[in-house]
Amino acid sequence: MTTAVSPVTASSSQTARSADAVAASEDRFLKLLVAQMKNQDPLNPLDNAQVTSQMAQLSTVTGINKLADLVQSIAGALTQAQSLQAAGMIGRGVLTEGSTLLLRDGVGLAGFELSAPADQVLVVIKDAAGQLVHSANLGAQPAGVNVFQWDGVRDDGQPAASGTYRFEVKARANGQVVTVTPLSHGTVASVSLNRGQVELNLLDLGAVTLSQIKQVM
Repeated sequence: MTTAVSPVTASSSQTARSADAVAASEDRFLKLLVAQMKNQDPLNPLDNAQVTSQMAQLSTVTGINKLADLVQSIAGALTQAQSLQAAGMIGRGVLTEGSTLLLRDGVGLAGFELSAPADQVLVVIKDAAGQLVHSANLGAQPAGVNVFQWDGVRDDGQPAASGTYRFEVKARANGQVVTVTPLSHGTVASVSLNRGQVELNLLDLGAVTLSQIKQVM
């Protein structure tokens, strides 16, 4: 079982380098300011407003750097939290955008998302060759995510072989077409980090991000 690994060491190292850079900038600025004050023209000394302005600029730059460090720290903490949350989903079923239906032991789960309530919803299931295997009228369905289950029985009454099928969903309301997004059902096998982003690896469906999950079963 694969679990997420957070780059804590790398983040700490980056933060330390950033802090060193800020300290070095402050030191250079103060040295230049002191040298400027020592070598100033007695008849034309530095204006207090100029010194105050330069100090304000340094404060602004330092504040921005510290804010960047804080944002980076928060981003790292969020990634860790997402990793822990995702690890708890291993073994769970989820719905994500797709039109693949996996039939196992006479059970096939899938779903769809409706943009508005529909009074007629038709599900059409086809095999790998694009041949019609089964169709069903689900009647009226509410807006949002809906789940359906296929018992693996073909329209001719014969049991369908276990495997991968494709499905389509058509919906209408008062004779008007309702926008439908098909949702595939998959089981979370493992969790991984890809370029700092948490991904769920689904059996037979591949990797998806947390934001692509529509529902946890």
